[in-house]
Amino acid sequence: MYRFLLSRQWVILTLVALALIPTMIKLGYWQLHRHEHKVALNTVIADSLAATPVPAESLTSPGQEIKHDDLFRRVTAKGHFDTAHEEVLRRRTNSDGEVGYHVLTPFVLDDGRVLVVNRGWIAADASQSAFPKIPAPATGEITVTGRLMADETTADSGIKDVQGLPDRMVMLINSEQESKRLGEQVLGGYIEQTAPEPKGDSPELIPDPEHSDIGPHMAYAIQWWLFSAGVPVGWVILVRRERRDRAEAAASAETTPEAATAGV
Repeated sequence: MYRFLLSRQWVILTLVALALIPTMIKLGYWQLHRHEHKVALNTVIADSLAATPVPAESLTSPGQEIKHDDLFRRVTAKGHFDTAHEEVLRRRTNSDGEVGYHVLTPFVLDDGRVLVVNRGWIAADASQSAFPKIPAPATGEITVTGRLMADETTADSGIKDVQGLPDRMVMLINSEQESKRLGEQVLGGYIEQTAPEPKGDSPELIPDPEHSDIGPHMAYAIQWWLFSAGVPVGWVILVRRERRDRAEAAASAETTPEAATAGV
């Protein structure tokens, strides 16, 4: 009755179904892990932004990797900007989706160490081959406040660290590379400046990261698991339909000769 399951077509179909079930279950768990990661990151961002600012030197030091729980933590630093060694970060967008630069300015602390400060976004010219004109920051000794960020890497950001760029242009923010370029001790990571507020044509400050949306990952996980449950159900339906069609065909074949004889 079910010998048709041994046919080439049904063997292949069954093997495909058996392979799909664990694959879809695994994809569901992958989406679940992404959901959990997003929820955990949102919690870190919210807690960090709500915390009282602390000195940057208390959370990072030269060559130190920024801890996950310290990401986006508001920190302060006292010193002065070194505009002579300013750089720009290429291919960065603002809140309107316009492509431009992020301005990276070394900030020299009172003890001589350096903190990389991302002062914000400026528009790029058409060529993007010459170092742009950048509005100057506040001069003299000041206190800056910003969000503490981890060094960018190709693996984490997906951005290629292109070589042979125009002078004073980079693709990634990396304190180790900045230390080699400046020949100074540079604190690990960098900060996105939030204060003092820019004046006039100063760079556009980078807004706080979105941390209320958890994304569709949980819905995708449930969707994959429903698909995995639907595979065996679909397989059974197809088997029963095939069995019914074969039974009807066999019955039709048996009655046809009798009908022909009765007609004679």
